[in-house]
Amino acid sequence: MAPSPTVGFRLSPELKDALERAAAEDDRTVSQYVVLTLTRHLQEKGYLAK
Repeated sequence: MAPSPTVGFRLSPELKDALERAAAEDDRTVSQYVVLTLTRHLQEKGYLAK
C-alpha cells in the first residue's frame, strides 16, 4: 500500500492553537482532526462522494 501524500501549509498561531484544542477535545491527533473535518466539508460541498 502506497503511503498517503503529505501536505504542508502555514497557520496563524491563533488558528493552530484552536485546531490543537479542538483535536484534543475530540480525542484525536491534529492530523486526524484535519482529515475528518476536511472530509466532512468536502462531502457537504459535493467535491467528495459520501
